[in-house]
Amino acid sequence: MQGRYSMIRIGIAALGLVLVTGCGAEFYREAGATTDRGDFGNATMNNTMLMNGDRSYVLDLGQRFAEEVPSMVNFAFNSSQLDAGARETLRVQAGWIRQFPEVRFRVYGHTDLVGSASYNRQLGLARAQAVVAYLASQGISRSRLEAVVSYGETQPLIMTENRERRNRRTVTEVSGFVDGHPNLLDGKYAEVIYREYVRSAQPKSTLSGITGSEMATEQ
Repeated sequence: MQGRYSMIRIGIAALGLVLVTGCGAEFYREAGATTDRGDFGNATMNNTMLMNGDRSYVLDLGQRFAEEVPSMVNFAFNSSQLDAGARETLRVQAGWIRQFPEVRFRVYGHTDLVGSASYNRQLGLARAQAVVAYLASQGISRSRLEAVVSYGETQPLIMTENRERRNRRTVTEVSGFVDGHPNLLDGKYAEVIYREYVRSAQPKSTLSGITGSEMATEQ
C-alpha cells in the first residue's frame, strides 16, 4: 500500500513539472509583457529609416498628399471646364503643394466610357491641362507640374457604359523631386513636419466666440 502511495506521489509531481514547463511562458513573463506588442520602437525606426534615406521620400509624400488633401476633381459631361467645386479643391491642393518647393506633381486625366477611345484620351489630357493651368494660377511653378498622362476611359472608378461623373475626373499625385533630388537637402520637409508637430500640441480654444456685449444682451 505504501509503495502504491509513493507511485501516486511521483506521478503527481511529474504532472506538475509538465504543467509548469508547458505554461511557464504564459505565467512567468516579465513586467509589461502584456502591453508590449513589439511595436513600441516603430516610430523611432521609421525616423531612422527616413534619416538614412532607406525609405522613399516620394512614396511618403505621396501618401501624405492623398491623406491630407482631396486629390481628385470631377467634370461635367464632355467638358474640361473647372466648376466652382473643382476650383475650391484645387486651391486646397495648391496650399499643400506650396509647402514643398522641391517636389513635382503629375495630373492624370480620366473620362467616362461614353465616346471613342481616341477622343476620350484627348479629353482626359485637356482636363489634366486645365488643372495644371489652375494650379499655376495659384502660384505653383509650371516646372513642377505635369499634365502629360491621360488614361482616357481605360481606368473607370465605376464600371458602366453610361455617363458617370465619378469617372470624369483628374487625379493629382506626387511624381518626384525637382532636378532629381535624392532627398531634401535644405530641410524643408523636416521644417514642415516640425511646424505641424508644434501646432498639434497647442490646446484648442474653449471660447464660444460670444463677445462681452452679446453676453450682456443675453443676460
